[in-house]
This record gives sequence, C-alpha cells and structure tokens, in this order.
Amino acid sequence: MKHSILHVALVAVAALCASGTQTSAAWEPVRPVEFIVPAGTGGGADQMARTIQGIVTKHNLMKQPMVVINKAGGAGGEGFLDVKASSNNPHKIIITLSNLFTTPLATGIPFNWKDLTPVAMLALDEFVLWVNAEKPYNSVKDYVDAAKKAAPGTFKMGGTGSKQEDQIITVGIEKAVDTKFTYIPYKGGGEVAVQLVGNHIDSTVNNPIEAVAQWRGGKLRPLCVFDAQPMAYNEAIADGKSWHDIPTCKSQGLDMEYLMLRGIFMSPRATKDQVEYYVDLFTKVRATPEWQDFMKSGAFNTSFLTGADYTKWLETEQKRHEVLMKEAGFLSPGN
Repeated sequence: MKHSILHVALVAVAALCASGTQTSAAWEPVRPVEFIVPAGTGGGADQMARTIQGIVTKHNLMKQPMVVINKAGGAGGEGFLDVKASSNNPHKIIITLSNLFTTPLATGIPFNWKDLTPVAMLALDEFVLWVNAEKPYNSVKDYVDAAKKAAPGTFKMGGTGSKQEDQIITVGIEKAVDTKFTYIPYKGGGEVAVQLVGNHIDSTVNNPIEAVAQWRGGKLRPLCVFDAQPMAYNEAIADGKSWHDIPTCKSQGLDMEYLMLRGIFMSPRATKDQVEYYVDLFTKVRATPEWQDFMKSGAFNTSFLTGADYTKWLETEQKRHEVLMKEAGFLSPGN
C-alpha cells in the first residue's frame, strides 16, 4: 500500500515538473535573426534598427545575433515582399514606417500589412519642417511667403521616396498655403538632410532623428512640428532651444498633423510563443538607458502598443492613408 501511494506521489511530482518544464521552455531563436529595414541607410528606420541591434548585443538580450539588412527597393516593397514570402520563419522580423500603408497603395504590389504578423508599436515619429540656417526664414510665415513669391514649382522640397510620408505632407502643405513645390525624392532621410545643408533643396519635412546633427551643428533650422502639441523634450539642442520650443505647424497657421509608425512585424503564421518572445525582447530594449537616450535624441512620441490595441491602430491608419493617398492623387490604377 505504501509503495502504491509513493508511486502515485512520484508520478504526480514528475507530471508537475514536466508541466513546469514545458511552460518555461518557451520559443527563442536558434539561429541569427534578420532584421529587415524597408528603407535606405541613414534614415529614421535604419537608425532605430541599428540602435536596437546595438542594445540587444550590449545587454545580451538574445543568445543569437541580430543582423540588420536594408531592403529599400520599390519604396520598401522589396522588404515587405521578402518577409511576406518567409512564412513560418520566426528568424526574420521587419521594422516598418508608414510606407507599410503607402507603398502598396502607390505601387499596387500584392502586399497588405495583414499579410504579416503584428508584434509591437515601438514609437511614433514626428515630422518637422526644416530649412537651411543660412536662409532668412525664422517662422512658417516667412517660409510660406517666400514660397508663394517664387515662381510656381521652383521651391524645392526634398524627401524620402515618392508617394510616401514626406510627399504626402508636401502635398498637404501645397493645399494648405495654395502654392506648388517641386518634390525631389531621395533614398533616405540622411541624404535628404545633406542635400538641405548643401542648399540643393529649399526645405524638408525630415524626422527629428534625421536632422538633429545638422541642427546641433548650426546648419539647419526647424520651423514647426506636424503634431497636435509641441514635443515633450526640454533639453537644449541648439541656440538654447529644445524640441519643446519648436511650435506646432497648426499654431503657425499651417493646419496639418502627421505622425509616422515605427513598428515591428514578423513573417506570416508566427505562433503565439514566437510573438511573445519578441514582445518581451522589445519590452527589455525599451527599458534600457540607451533606448531612453535614443528616444530623447530623436524626440520620439514613446507610444507602445501590442496585441489587439496595436491591430486596431493599424486598421484605423490603413483607412486614413487610403483617404490621404486618394486626395493626393497617389493611388495606383489598381487601388
């Protein structure tokens, strides 16, 4: 009898141990993880991906290496289609801009964000209207007056890609102030900033992280931010001014708002365990001082979403971009 009771007890303990082992043995990468950037080098998405890579390496947050790969072809379509075609491959993730919405609408490529597996919104990126510091524009009014005095189409706005966020904002400015710009596309925000420093273009709507070095160096001047409220960061960057000191475009008479996604997706058919692994990974990344410094230097809106909340946000933004792209005349014939 004692032997039977002991046997049952041992079986029960073994079952509990086995159950505990299964619970703790969650999925994790077993080979290097490809981190796809559907944009050029030097831009906001590229800088964020490489910052994350550095944090993961420094703090040993993964047993496997993370390898950043830029696939900017076709306005980022190259990167999106690559991850879409990598079904059941949890060793490939992608950081997205709002070209997640604009590229399929503009090009007609067979891709929708629902083809991928949402993981997390890491942040929202601001857009700032920048001019060369040598120019006499100290307010939006100065800038708009100069643009309207110039012959139509001679004022040059530089931006990343065609029919994407920067050009959507440019069209919005044109409509708001009733003038016409010549939009010049470049491969990434880093190149856009360099072109503005060289006076090859008259203005840009670069993200803060893409032009902060040139602002700090006295080469560029921010005129306004395309948000409903000023940015939250009070630390001085240049000339005693902080990101918080940049007025909203709306308060300067330019009635426009636009924020851009910085989000993470996985390939199709990712499992719950695999998604949870990356949610946990990025939660750890966001807790590091390096990430906090990066958020501050780039004046990011630090919104973080996962699960159903993230999916709901994506659905709303998809609809909004369909309207914006249609109004701008950027939809491909198939859309």
